Amino acid sequence: MDLLQLRYFQVIARHEHISRAAEELRVAQPSLSRTIARLEAELGTPLFDRQGRRIRLNQYGVIFLRHIERALSELDDGRRALRDARDTGLGRVSVASETLLTITHALGSFRAAYPRADVRLHQSNAEQMARQLRAGEVDFCVASQPLTGSNLESIELAREEVLLAVPRGHRLDGRESVTIPEIADEPFVTTRPGHWQRALLDRLFAAEGLRPLLSCEGDEPASSQDMISAGLGIGLIPAMSRQSGTDALIPVGWVHLDAPGCRRVITLVWNRDTYLAEAALRFREFITSRPLMAHRPPRPRGGLGHDPA
Repeated sequence: MDLLQLRYFQVIARHEHISRAAEELRVAQPSLSRTIARLEAELGTPLFDRQGRRIRLNQYGVIFLRHIERALSELDDGRRALRDARDTGLGRVSVASETLLTITHALGSFRAAYPRADVRLHQSNAEQMARQLRAGEVDFCVASQPLTGSNLESIELAREEVLLAVPRGHRLDGRESVTIPEIADEPFVTTRPGHWQRALLDRLFAAEGLRPLLSCEGDEPASSQDMISAGLGIGLIPAMSRQSGTDALIPVGWVHLDAPGCRRVITLVWNRDTYLAEAALRFREFITSRPLMAHRPPRPRGGLGHDPA
């Protein structure tokens, strides 16, 4: 058993697909299959169930993967510790966020305060972030929905209202508030399952025994306001977006949604078993020592319905 076999197994277990794993690893599929076959022979048990061209991690593979991810994470941490001790800088901090708009200005402020820190930013959904933390691929996640894991710790960064954005001139434009039944037949612009906006939308409608009508599903939450402004539907947008003054470029009407729990709670999440470089430790102190919204530029003044262009 060697380190290469374990790395290959980890990637195949993540994809559960030989060709996709081979593409990521940049190795030939036959070579990858032979490597896993040798690993299984050495362990004396199959790690995958073969179903034609598809493979599935079996119960033995799940057990083995849990230990392998810890072992590889320790090796990666060792490399990072040596690099941080050798380098003259502060080392690297890697951050994943569901929505880049949420963390961009905070990271910019951090880099200005600590120019020697190497900052990396990733965009991931909740499922991807939980995996990235387990595998040690990122130091922190800025999450808008709970991440599960016995070794994860978190602290709340912000709590904000989520508003309903509608196109200018829409029948709801100018309304102070609406209820879920009032918008049951309206087409919604939202994200795919796995993102916090979609999870919130589905939960609010399910509480009323309804299902939302979807006109557009995407992977980039920040593009929702553009599509709403273009008249493709209505959608849930966090108050942070409105406070950034985007109405000057992307005009929409803002309406309160009269529904319990129509808010977003943003948390900073990390794996307590993972090594953190000096840059990561300083980032955690920096981001938790002041309100997240304080990192954003001031928004133009104006009423709820419209912000001045």
